[in-house]
Amino acid sequence: MKSKYFFFIKRFLYYFYGEKFYKRLSYNWSNYPSRFQIIQKIIDFKKYNSYLEIGCDQNKNFSNITINKKIGVDPNSGGTHRMTSDSFFEKSKSKFDIIFIDGLHTYEQVKKDIENSLNALNPKGIILIHDCLPKKIWNQIVPRLYGHWNGDVWKALVEFRTYKDLDTYTCVADHGIGIIIKRPNRSILETKIKNFKKLKFKDYFTNHEKFMNLVQSENLIEIIR
Repeated sequence: MKSKYFFFIKRFLYYFYGEKFYKRLSYNWSNYPSRFQIIQKIIDFKKYNSYLEIGCDQNKNFSNITINKKIGVDPNSGGTHRMTSDSFFEKSKSKFDIIFIDGLHTYEQVKKDIENSLNALNPKGIILIHDCLPKKIWNQIVPRLYGHWNGDVWKALVEFRTYKDLDTYTCVADHGIGIIIKRPNRSILETKIKNFKKLKFKDYFTNHEKFMNLVQSENLIEIIR
């Protein structure tokens, strides 16, 4: 009861002090492939042998992945290593073919997880990031105010879209799956944005196709070749 009370207080305060933009995107995620279907499709096509998952949440995704070597990192539940992603990357010297990031859904932490994952990635490896396509403003508010929480992961993807040496996309599936490949950016995002953290949901809603570089799941193999 107490937590529910604080939830309503925080939401009430947001109406006064937060961004006021309530249009929403119309994705019905039940009509799209799941994240583990997308991950397994990539593993099978690329014949990958090693997989790292950041943020396992009782193994809802981790248990569905079939691969020779897999490691899951979560401070609370699931996976194989009970620790934060920061601690894991600090201690681990392992390299991986594919890394799936689904940990703390904040711009700052996701950016850090991506940067650490780039250092832990094998040549021709791929990084995937979950929760890149929030449907409405409540899904992306930090700190969490709503049932399904994408957080502001999308802001990190927009920033990485501007990097010349990283090719970045978002697959339209399971709340949006970011894709980062170490190769020259085939469609660099030209922007004057200086502080990606300060992007607003209205910016995302208006520009999300351009910002996120959307790709449909049926075209995924062509992108990752």
